[in-house]
Amino acid sequence: MAIFNYSPPMTPYLEIVSQDDDLLVLNKPSGLLSVPGKAKEHADCLQTRAQRVFPTATVVHRLDMATSGLMVMALNKPAHRHISKQFELRETAKIYQAIVFDNVQQDSGEINLPLICDWPNRPKQMVDHERGKKALTHWRVLERKNNTTRVELKPVTGRSHQLRVHMLSMQHPIIGDRLYAHDQALEMASRLNLHAMFLSFRHPVTEQTLHFESQVPF
Repeated sequence: MAIFNYSPPMTPYLEIVSQDDDLLVLNKPSGLLSVPGKAKEHADCLQTRAQRVFPTATVVHRLDMATSGLMVMALNKPAHRHISKQFELRETAKIYQAIVFDNVQQDSGEINLPLICDWPNRPKQMVDHERGKKALTHWRVLERKNNTTRVELKPVTGRSHQLRVHMLSMQHPIIGDRLYAHDQALEMASRLNLHAMFLSFRHPVTEQTLHFESQVPF
């Protein structure tokens, strides 16, 4: 499925949150791919931009094109292996903020629904209890407004589109979501209101736990 009219934001071109000899933490804007797409016109991405300044930078994890927020890249192979392993073993901490459609009644909870690619409608994902991979999200309400709720989301697993599909499963799609929101929720925001605001992992050399935060832009 082609990306609809890809025109990634040019300012800021590359927002560096932190860097040292081993890693790079970046703030990805909404509308920019994490890695290059297959088509030539989808070459511009966070990885390409980072490699213009840091040629050895490699992507350890990804954010959806429409999601903004914190991403870490490795600057050498040992760092890549070390940080990748932390993501694989779920030793990292990630917190997102989202604005979802309508008022969420409960104050907090968890969503434990397995996910699989909805192949005829890819890149969409869907809940599948037979073949899906385990996906777990903890959530809590931060603020309720007229017809929306601001929520904090903590994914335990890192499935593709996990937070978007899990919120949809509660009948509270994230506003501005071109893939999963119904018309009313889509029209409430000009972008997907999902932001990776907190990231924590161990430094690949010092083993010190690092914490990074990014201001929520909506």
